[in-house]
Formats: sequence, C-alpha cells, structure tokens
Amino acid sequence: MSGGRPADPAIIAATQAALAHRGPDGSGRYVTGSVGLFNTRLAIIDLATGDQPLQDAAGVTLVANGEIYNDLELRAALTGVPFRTGSDCEAPLHLYSRKGLDFADDLRGMYAIALHDPASSRLVLTRDPFGIKPLYYVETADCFAFASEPQALIAAGLVKPTVGARARAELFQLKFTTGRETIFAGVQRVLPGETLVVKDGKIVKRRRRRALPEGAPQKIDHAWALRTLDGVLRDTLVHHLRSDVPYGLFLSSGIDSTALVHLMKRYSPNPIVAFTVTFPGSRAADELAHARRVASAVGAEHHVLELTGREFWALAPRVAEALDDPTTDPATVPTYALAAMAKNQVKVVLTGEGGDEMFCGYSRYRRARWLGGMFTRKARTRGEFDRVAHLNGAFDGWRDGLALAERNEDRADRTTIQKLQAADCAEWLPNDLLIKLDRCLMANGLEGRTPFLDPVVADFAFRLPDEMKATTAMSKRLLRDWLASNVSSAEPYASKLGFNPPVGEWIARRKVAIEELVSSAPGIREVFSRDVVRRGFADPERNHVAAWSLLFYALWHSHHVLGISAAGNAEEVLDAARQAS
Repeated sequence: MSGGRPADPAIIAATQAALAHRGPDGSGRYVTGSVGLFNTRLAIIDLATGDQPLQDAAGVTLVANGEIYNDLELRAALTGVPFRTGSDCEAPLHLYSRKGLDFADDLRGMYAIALHDPASSRLVLTRDPFGIKPLYYVETADCFAFASEPQALIAAGLVKPTVGARARAELFQLKFTTGRETIFAGVQRVLPGETLVVKDGKIVKRRRRRALPEGAPQKIDHAWALRTLDGVLRDTLVHHLRSDVPYGLFLSSGIDSTALVHLMKRYSPNPIVAFTVTFPGSRAADELAHARRVASAVGAEHHVLELTGREFWALAPRVAEALDDPTTDPATVPTYALAAMAKNQVKVVLTGEGGDEMFCGYSRYRRARWLGGMFTRKARTRGEFDRVAHLNGAFDGWRDGLALAERNEDRADRTTIQKLQAADCAEWLPNDLLIKLDRCLMANGLEGRTPFLDPVVADFAFRLPDEMKATTAMSKRLLRDWLASNVSSAEPYASKLGFNPPVGEWIARRKVAIEELVSSAPGIREVFSRDVVRRGFADPERNHVAAWSLLFYALWHSHHVLGISAAGNAEEVLDAARQAS
C-alpha cells in the first residue's frame, strides 16, 4: 500500500521472489491502484482450485499463509454462501463480510492473513493467537508493506538491514528477541493474535485476541480430567490431520511426540511416517532407541537421520540463511536437517511444540510447587554471555522485553504456574520455538503443524489444577498419566532427556580455526573484543550455547547484513566475509 501512488511492480516482484521458497507450488497477484497483494503457495488443501488471491463478490481480496483447521465446520455454519473453491482459506473471506474485524474470532488454526476491502479503502492484517505463522511489516513515509519474512522486505529495498543494538543484546543473552521490534531497525512484527487496520499507508487501529483463557484453575477431579483430556487430544489431532497431501511426524523420545504418534495410530486414515534424528559418535543423549520402539509399536514407517559434525559444518550457513528473524537455539540445526530429509517423503509434519507450555514441561514449573512457591524462578534471569565474561554494561537492558511480558501476564486471578506459562507463551514460544519451526521447515517447502497449540487444548490445559500439570517431582503429570492409561509401551514416567544436539562437541573439534574466523567476522567485531570471543570458545562443550551463538551470529550477519552467499561450509562463508570486509 503506497499512500495513493500506484503499487510499484518492481517492489512486488522482488518481495515475491524472496519468498518463493515458502511457496514452491505456485503464485498469484492482485494489484489495484496503490494496493498490491501476492501469494506464494505451498499447496496442502484443495490442490486444484485453491490458488490465491481469493476474492468475494464484493471485491474483498484475501491472501493467507497457514491452515484453517475448522474449515469444514465454518463452511457448514456459513449457510447461503456460494463457495467457489475448496480452500480452507476461503471461509475467512466470507466471515469478514459478515463479521467485519471480528472475522478471525471464529478461526481455529495457524495463519497470517491479509484482506483488502476496497469499499472501505482499508487493508486488514491478522495473525493467529499463538504466533505459529509469522507476519512482519514496515511503515514508512512512502508506503506500508508486509511479508512473511523480514528478508523479503529488505530484498525489495523497503528497509536497510541495520541491526538494532537492543535486539542484538537480547539475541545473545536470551537466544531470541522479544516484542514488536525485530533485530532489523524499522521491521516490526504483527504480534500473536493481533489485527491491524491500515488506511492510506498508515496503521489506524490495532486489536488483539489472546491465546490463553482467563481465570484461575478449575476445581476438577483427576478422573474427569483424564477422560476429558482424551477427548481434547482426539479433537485437536483429528483437525490437524486434515490434508490433501502426505503427512508425517517428527518423533523423539519425548512425551509430546510419543502421545501424538499414538493418537495418529488411532485416528489417522493413512499409514504413519515418522522422522527421527540421531547424533552418532557423540555424547548427546540418544533418543533413537525409544523412538524406534515407539515407531515399531504403532507400525510406523520410520526414517532415521544420522547427523554428524560433517553435516553440521555444511548446514550451519544454510540455517543462518533461513533464520532471518534469528534465534540462537542450537536445535535449529537438527530441525533444518530433519526437514530437508522429510520433504522427500511428505509435505506436512506434526511436531510437539507447545506441549511443554500447555502441560508444564519445564523444571521451573516444578520448582514453583516447592514449599508453596518459595523456590519459584523466572525464566532466563541470567544471560548466556554472563556465564562467559563480564561485558561492562554492553548488554544492559537485555531482559527488559521479557520482564515487560512477565508484568503483563502477572494477573491476580492466576496462580504462579499460570503466570510462568503465560510469560513463556508470550515471548519464548513465538519468538524462539515457533520461528525455529517455521523457518527451518519452510526453507525446505515443508509445513509444520502443532496440535498442542490449539484453542481447544489451551482452554482445557491452562485451567487445569496446578497439581495436575506439575508436582514437585514430575512435569506434565496429567499428560503422563494419560499415556500410562492408554499406551503400555510409552514409559511415560521416564526422565526428560531434552533435545540437545552436540554443537559444543562439533565446535570443539575445530575450535582454533573457527575461533579465528569468528573473531575476524565484521558482525562479531562490532560487539565483542577478541578476548570475549576467546572466552566464548574456551570450553565449547561446557558453554555450547555461547560458542554456537558466536558462530551463528557471524554467519547470520555475513549473509543478512553483508550479503555474503550462504553457499559453502561454515569456514568458507566466514572466510568470504573476512575477505569482503
């Protein structure tokens, strides 16, 4: 939208080309006056007639990224509507004609949606309440533009890749960035659950729908909760299996994916296809034995990816390229590698993201139960680089965004555990876990679905009594009890292994060469002295997040700021950046 001037076809073309990897199955455009919309399509539902943009009889035009899981129910309720396609994204178009800005209230799914309403001369953007699907925008004196990835807005020349110091500090200390501002100055996020109204190139209204229900925990007994959970899990799984293309599952040793694969055995009309990553020759916790046992129990076609240091060094630049909105979570590497393998078998994978936040899987939830909450600890009170070196105030304020989220979620009617859950859902979940999932999968033309991040699940799980979510010794109590009642082979009360790839081991084997290259990287030199980098690499196995963060940021900056190609292994890309500087 360009404030009265005709939409620039060069900007549209450049943005569309930069997002081609997200939609390899087709593309479409809508241009009228100063407004231009486009879509790149990963075809999942209605392969024949579901191309976008979609338009109703009044000329309202929609483009969307995501899936509306309750499409069939919405169509049944929209009596008298002449649907033109079988696309799950058509129902929101007709809901808008009936309900205006409230149209997203009825949607159950993951989505980023844009609507142009010519009658009211407005553009409407909305994003799902959990923030599963991303949406970014720039607002300048000349235009308002939006896209699924910041790098597309940069590629179109709408904003320069200038790194903001506050967000950079968050990235190094938290592993992700918080709030509306991204790491790129001038690029902002549409917040989870937010709807924006844009007129004449300016935002004129904001409204927000929250993912979590209001209210304190309900007073219910364990037997009722267990029976209800069974129906809740069935409900979300059946909706998340709606697809016109093959689907599979990322399977680990965790409670979440174990529950999902057994639900798939019950309710999937198709054979189960599962994907597991393992790290041979390392000291990382090996999830393969458990995953194989579970896959065998459900009769799954099980694909195993062996990820070694050799693949790590080859993949690291591609991971940094994919994560334009960066997170230094080391799990991005195996997630990207697993997606690259899975795309050869399926187009959709189910994953367990959100299970920890909905059912309380983190140790801090258990500590909040000790001695009436005496040992409650907020998340990430110590930065990753505080463990390495004193930074003389260089990262002051790095926790301000997270602290703001904690204050916003500190409501009187919530228990301590609910406050911890809500803070995690506000920032950590959308800006680390879900960005990781979206970018690593979409870079490979693969859709990720998260059945635990569903309003039916949230409405039930968030208001469970605290003792059904976490005890002093056990996380995810009710979900574990459900597995124990329904899946004899699940080992539901086993200790959580965690998904910790051995990046520290891999870095340690090339420490001398990598430390020198990272120290020389322009992005690193702007932030750290050589002494701090040396400390960060002094013991990569012990301080693996710090070592990976330094390496990742050097690669990320070389590509997204300096424009260095991500082709080649990590050493080659860093050497190219050093020579260019």
